[in-house]
Amino acid sequence: MKFAIGVSYCGAGLEGWQSQPSGNTVQDHLARALSEISGEPVAVTGAGRTDAGVHASAQVAHFETSVERPESAWVRGANSLLPDGIAVQWATPVAGDFHARYSALSRTYRYVLYNHPVRPALLAGRTGWFHLPLDLERMRKAVVCLVGEHDFSSFRSAECQAKTPVRIMQSAGIRASGAYFLFDFTANAFLHHMVRNIVGCLVYVGKGNRPPQWISELIAAQDRRLAAPTFSADGLYLFEVRYDARWSLPAFPPMMPFDLETWR
Repeated sequence: MKFAIGVSYCGAGLEGWQSQPSGNTVQDHLARALSEISGEPVAVTGAGRTDAGVHASAQVAHFETSVERPESAWVRGANSLLPDGIAVQWATPVAGDFHARYSALSRTYRYVLYNHPVRPALLAGRTGWFHLPLDLERMRKAVVCLVGEHDFSSFRSAECQAKTPVRIMQSAGIRASGAYFLFDFTANAFLHHMVRNIVGCLVYVGKGNRPPQWISELIAAQDRRLAAPTFSADGLYLFEVRYDARWSLPAFPPMMPFDLETWR
């Protein structure tokens, strides 16, 4: 039997999604919990490989097992064995050809940025921070340059192992509420550190260091050395993974106040 599961997690204190020798990753914790529930070794495959410190409100994964358990065992049972910062939200049986990563149509990442002279306290580790004022309209003019099929080499980390830097950015936008900015990016796939590098460049535009058209110039240059430094992982969330309706995957409940429609 193959199951798809929906997972949310706080990345603070974790070494990302991908399994590591330390065992302190989301994939490792899930595999141990699900293996204990099933009584046999279980391998877990995720839709996106988030980095250390990056969060997810809607990660999707799949696993296979030869044993029968009630679906509640894969949720409440697994959660009783997981750290507080990781929670399975739902579990559902899927056809054998479903693959959490390769069946995904798109992924959406959201970056939450606190723009205030004083660093955040209550949301420390869960939101990025920038201390100088940012101009929303300047950043909005810049972000539209990202939409479309591009070579995103200027926003790709040196450690990226993707076979090609070409990605299709389906949508990109910025909203604000008070001192908070939401940066939303939807693409067929993302490069290593791509969103954090883009946010760093948009902040340069927002604070007036670069004009909005600089983003287009960076895309054309295909040179990471010309772009801004990688922004903090603290405010980055895997926010949505979209699949064809035929898989009938459950919806995720709202995870954060950042999901609320109170933004301009």
